[in-house]
Amino acid sequence: MKVYISADMEGITGLVDAEDVQPPGRDYERGRVMMTEDVNAAVRGAFAAGASEVLVNDAHGPMRNLLPDLLDQRAVLIKGRPKVMGMMEGLSAEYDAALCIGFHARAGILGVLSHSFMGHEIEDIWLDDRPVGEIGLLHATAAAYGVPVVLLTGDDAACAELTAWDPSVATVPVKYAKDRFAAQLVPVAEARAAIEDASAKALSSRFKVPTVDNQDRTLAVRWQSASVASHLPAIPGVGKRDDRTVEVTGTMPDLYRLFNLFLRVATAITSNPPYC
Repeated sequence: MKVYISADMEGITGLVDAEDVQPPGRDYERGRVMMTEDVNAAVRGAFAAGASEVLVNDAHGPMRNLLPDLLDQRAVLIKGRPKVMGMMEGLSAEYDAALCIGFHARAGILGVLSHSFMGHEIEDIWLDDRPVGEIGLLHATAAAYGVPVVLLTGDDAACAELTAWDPSVATVPVKYAKDRFAAQLVPVAEARAAIEDASAKALSSRFKVPTVDNQDRTLAVRWQSASVASHLPAIPGVGKRDDRTVEVTGTMPDLYRLFNLFLRVATAITSNPPYC
């Protein structure tokens, strides 16, 4: 069994603030250790369930947060950027299941460090007119490859977001949002044990494998800056709904790849920090 892990940081045990998850934040280095240990818990569970291979993609911010010397040495790590598929780099149809570790709720939801990819710069995303964030786009893209997402860890808002998207996926809340930068924390040892146990159980269960989906879908993104929306239609196939909203139609893996190009264009045009 080949297992894929996408590891974000905002939903990691104990982390609640930009200082915890963004360099050069005063607690960022400690946050890197916490992130690595949450991933290690998931890796242990995967191998306990019979995994033959675990690939971990560092999916947060600079994408060089995980500490290779502290990471379970049975796992293979993808680190750094740019990556054509960003948070989903390395995933393909050859994997049997995907785990989302340390994820957060989408923009507009009151969750810990909630946003969609670019802090305040992205106001809303829709997939076939359904509101979506990082969780839903990853789930939809994995499903298009025929790979089921079987576990997500993060705060309670992130867990609820995925449950609304797909109630069959196991979730582990490692903290409960009090506000965007405040949470009631699950004790560290308890959270790690829950992640390891849930990983093993999810991968040992008879999870449903989605049918590979090549149908066209429509992705729309509303930006804070009209300048971003004015540049993106230079990409063939991209149109505008209004001054700040662009849309494009295609198959899900291609849309996700194209969306990562959107992010690179937006980064070049704007300079908003992630949690301003």
